[in-house]
Amino acid sequence: MTEVMTVETMIHARVAALDVPSHEERQSITQLDKTMAAHDAKLVAMECMTRVETGGQAASTAPLAFPFNVTAWNLERCLFPEASAAKVLAEKPAVALLTEMDNGMARTAQKNMTAEVARHMDMEYAYGVEFIELGLGSEIEHSFCKDDFNEKGFHGNALMSTVPMQRIFVQRLAGERLWFFNGGDQPRLGERNAIGAVIETVDGPFLAVSVHLESASPAAYREKQVAQLIDALEAEFGDMPMLIGGDLNTGNHAEGDFEAEGLFRVAAERGFTRHSGALDQMTTRPSLITRWPDRAMKLDWFLSRGLDITESRIISSLDDNQRPLSDHDLIVCRVDGFSAA
Repeated sequence: MTEVMTVETMIHARVAALDVPSHEERQSITQLDKTMAAHDAKLVAMECMTRVETGGQAASTAPLAFPFNVTAWNLERCLFPEASAAKVLAEKPAVALLTEMDNGMARTAQKNMTAEVARHMDMEYAYGVEFIELGLGSEIEHSFCKDDFNEKGFHGNALMSTVPMQRIFVQRLAGERLWFFNGGDQPRLGERNAIGAVIETVDGPFLAVSVHLESASPAAYREKQVAQLIDALEAEFGDMPMLIGGDLNTGNHAEGDFEAEGLFRVAAERGFTRHSGALDQMTTRPSLITRWPDRAMKLDWFLSRGLDITESRIISSLDDNQRPLSDHDLIVCRVDGFSAA
């Protein structure tokens, strides 16, 4: 029996390039009834929202040998792909988890930033659209726009690997369509998502997942997203060792108190351990386009299960000229092997 596609269905269908809805179709989204049903019917009808784009080329076909590094970075649109790739490559990652990646947006020269970064890093990539952006972004981003339109309007998350990825998927997360109902200067169609894949090591496979949780919500919203994500991963991949990493937006609407997040309790109850360098070291900084230059928060984490993580660090996102590449710093962890059951 054919599966009925819903907003939260795990997506496995792969394409070399996502279908681009016309400008007129994208603009028609603004005329939809402001109901969850109208939003969801439109989303599942759009091919670009129900496919995973894959590309690039893995540097090796051999399984990963331990130890290896994994990086996670919210690249804040990815204004500087070459410099950002160089920053990541300095950490010699086998796997890179990236969030807030533009594709066909005026503010980032209409480029596919995931493909650009993967090319500079000699990695295979998978990309899933989180939102179709219906405008040019926040006011501060307009100064980066040379066009008054987006060629695609895609904004999403990515996973990259130096070795081939298997069973690639996108999982859209539980939510209330906040950016559709009240997106302000960033009206959007879509919902937060995670993108993942199975990666082979010399001792067997593990699951790598790049995730972006909701910022415009209290902690209970993110707790629900993490619970739903773990449920979906276990249903599909069982007890396979897992590494989830990305921007968990911890402390938003809680005065920056990341310990107020119930998602850590939920993850711990399901066997996950958190990693994000020193607990008193924040992961945000002022950038060229951030709307909150004075905000210092700890938003970025790895959640691991069944893996021996011996070290995690936070790496400054300033380049050699002290230019911020993002309003988030890069986090990196070292995976030494599978942990004992």
